[in-house]
Amino acid sequence: MVKEMLSKNTRLTRMLKEYFIITFGLLMFTAGWVLFLIPAEITGGGISGVAAVVYFATKIPVSLTFLAINAVLVLVAIKILGANFGVKTIYSIAVLTSFFALFQNVLKEPLVNDTFLSAILGGMAGGSGLGIVFSRGGSTGGTDIFAMIVNKYRNISPGRIILLCDVVIIASSYFVFQSPEKLVYGYVSMWVVSYTLDSFLSGANRSAQMFIVSKHYEEIADYINNQAIRGVTLLDGSGWYTKEQTKIIMSVVRKKETSAIFRKIKEIDPNAFISMGSVMGVYGQGFEKLKL
Repeated sequence: MVKEMLSKNTRLTRMLKEYFIITFGLLMFTAGWVLFLIPAEITGGGISGVAAVVYFATKIPVSLTFLAINAVLVLVAIKILGANFGVKTIYSIAVLTSFFALFQNVLKEPLVNDTFLSAILGGMAGGSGLGIVFSRGGSTGGTDIFAMIVNKYRNISPGRIILLCDVVIIASSYFVFQSPEKLVYGYVSMWVVSYTLDSFLSGANRSAQMFIVSKHYEEIADYINNQAIRGVTLLDGSGWYTKEQTKIIMSVVRKKETSAIFRKIKEIDPNAFISMGSVMGVYGQGFEKLKL
C-alpha cells in the first residue's frame, strides 16, 4: 500500500513538473509574439500566424481566432484520429489562448525599433518556447494537427505539410500590408524559429558516432572507455585493398567531447583513419532515456 502511494505521488509530481515546464515554454512562445512580432506587424507561421493576419486585417483579438481555428481542428482530429490523440495538445491550446488574451495588448510598440531585430528576437523566443514544449512531449496544435490528419490519408511527411502551411500563411500577409518587406521579415522569423527549435532540441545534446581504424586500437579504446567515459564497441574488419584483418572502434560520444578524443588519437596514432557523423538521437546509458 505504501509503495503504491509513493508510486502514485511520484507519477503525479512528474506530471505536474512536465506541465509546469510546458506552461513556461508556452509563455516564452507567447512573449515572442506579443513583445516583438505583433507590435512590429510581422507574421509568422502556424495558426498563431493566421490569427495574427486576421488581427492585422480586422483587429479581431489573436486569442479568439487562435481558439476558434484550433477548436475546429481538435474536433476533426478527435473524430479522425481518436479521442485520446493528445491531452497535452489540448492543454497547450487552452493555455496559449489564455496567454494571448492576457498579454496581447501589453505593448503597442515593439521592444526594439528595428523591424529586422524584432523578427530575430521574436523568432528566437518562439523557437525556444516551442523547444521547451516539444521536449516534454507537448504540442501547440494548429498546423501540427492538420499535418497529422493529412498524413493519415496521404503519404506526405508532416514536416513538409507544416512547412507548406507556414509559407502560405506568411505569404497571405502580403494582401494585408501590400509590403514585400513585411513578407521577408515574416520568412526571416519563420527561419529563426525553425533554427532555434532545432538547436534547442539537439544543440547541447548533439552526439557523434565515431569509427576509428588504427593498429593501436587497444590504447585508443582504453582512452575512450576510461578517460572520456564513453562506451566502445570493437568490430572486426577486413581491408579490401590490403586483404588484412583489422579492428574497428565504434563509439558514440557528445559532439563537445570529440576535440579531446581527436587530440588523443593524434597523439597515439597520427595515421589513424577516423570517420565521424552526426546522429539524430542516442538513447541508453550515458545519453537520453527512452520516453514512453
